[in-house]
Amino acid sequence: MTEAAAGWRRCSACKQPIPFESVYWTCNVSTCNRSRTALFFCSVSCWEVHLPGANHREAWAVEQRAPTRERAAADAAAAAQPRRRIARPAAPAPTAAPARTAAAGSTPREILIVASRLKDYIRAASGMSTSDRVLDPLSDLVREACDRAIENARRADRRTVLERDFG
Repeated sequence: MTEAAAGWRRCSACKQPIPFESVYWTCNVSTCNRSRTALFFCSVSCWEVHLPGANHREAWAVEQRAPTRERAAADAAAAAQPRRRIARPAAPAPTAAPARTAAAGSTPREILIVASRLKDYIRAASGMSTSDRVLDPLSDLVREACDRAIENARRADRRTVLERDFG
């Protein structure tokens, strides 16, 4: 098949060529438009063929116009150029971490609470909503309780924190 007969791309459903400078349709869902997926349809009815297997919650066909032959050739030439990659140093191999103490500044300061579970619990228990700002102070309370439990386990000469250490 010649380049002129082949057109710009082929329809993802019926495999018919989509001519240069003609109207075609794409799916509005981003996963259908990624460079690896790149779904193109010659008609709305061909676009509808992909819906049953796509499991989109809400989708519609977006009308587009195919590029000119010259623009398509320029895009293909640009894609053929090797891309420069930024070399990043490899991550260091994990080593055995030293035992952390409960001293301030030696432990990571990140959220310790699963936000969705907390919000679900509060909504079920009270019907109220929960602000995202609750997570930091609640994580601080959890850290304080953990620090007390760690000290209780040390006093008992154990290297494992047990549920009774929180009591």
